[in-house]
Amino acid sequence: MALSRGLRCCQRIFSWIPVIIISCVVLWSYYAYVFELCIVTLRNNVERATYLLTFHMCFIMFWWTYWKAIFTPPSTPSKKFQLSYTDKERYELEERPDVQKQILADIAKKLPLFTRAQSGAIRFCDRCQVLKPDRCHHCSVCETCVLKMDHHCPWVNNCVGFSNYKFFLLFLSYSMLYCVFVASTVFQYFIKFWVGDLPNASAKFHVLFLLFVALMFFVSLVFLFGYHCWLVAKNRSTLEAFSAPVFQNGPDRNGFHLGLSRNLQQVFGENKKLWFVPVFTSEGDGHYFPVRTVHDSENPLLANEEKWTEDGGSDEENADRELLVSEDENVSSTVTITNES
Repeated sequence: MALSRGLRCCQRIFSWIPVIIISCVVLWSYYAYVFELCIVTLRNNVERATYLLTFHMCFIMFWWTYWKAIFTPPSTPSKKFQLSYTDKERYELEERPDVQKQILADIAKKLPLFTRAQSGAIRFCDRCQVLKPDRCHHCSVCETCVLKMDHHCPWVNNCVGFSNYKFFLLFLSYSMLYCVFVASTVFQYFIKFWVGDLPNASAKFHVLFLLFVALMFFVSLVFLFGYHCWLVAKNRSTLEAFSAPVFQNGPDRNGFHLGLSRNLQQVFGENKKLWFVPVFTSEGDGHYFPVRTVHDSENPLLANEEKWTEDGGSDEENADRELLVSEDENVSSTVTITNES
């Protein structure tokens, strides 16, 4: 037990190494650009002020999105997806797989679950003891089920899922912008240092590596960013791109595809002014999503949404609903009697 805890502690410490590497590279680039390039090398005050202002805007947005991607905890299934004590006892005491499958199916009737396991059974996590909501998967690194899990990213030391997917995309976009700005503004001074017009040896070293590192990171980021843009346009996660989600009618890679506009809204929200700001604006709560293969009247996000609320509505609201139903039944009965007569 003590050995496993020690190994787990070491694993958690080592998992921060990629984040530390990225942070050190970015902090060095800040020193190299601000001090060695702008303060030491540049002679034009207008050019220096313009470079410093734009650089700090890119730098702030990069750190903001990066920190949000790192420190936003992954969303986990709510209590209504956990087995009750009675259901858990029934499930664990039952040894027949078919009966266990039926127990989970009976519980799932009360929940908005449309996806299934490859075998057609209700998706259930034995380690977390929860029925998995649609697009939810268990992360072995975080040791928990993550809503709309995309992947576990070592560079942010966090699971990328429903709670921080927007932040991760913005982190990639602002990282690319940061690299493009640094490379484009440094290039002319790289040429001057190369031909010997600027003899400062210390600044020459930093400018050379600034250009090299910015281009290297940009090339690696552009492919990753392009891939995730394609995923957003198709409304898929990385896991769903490799293994199509299974619905009652079978696997369907486009099961959650609602069109480009609505796909973007699910990740970034309806307010376009906040799309590029690292604040949470994604639609829903991560437990259920509009499904293309399900009729609108059966979709919990498009109709009868209050059916899936935690408290089920207040007593007064329930009473009003029952009164309306009884009145509708009385009217229907009156119409039926009149027609028969």
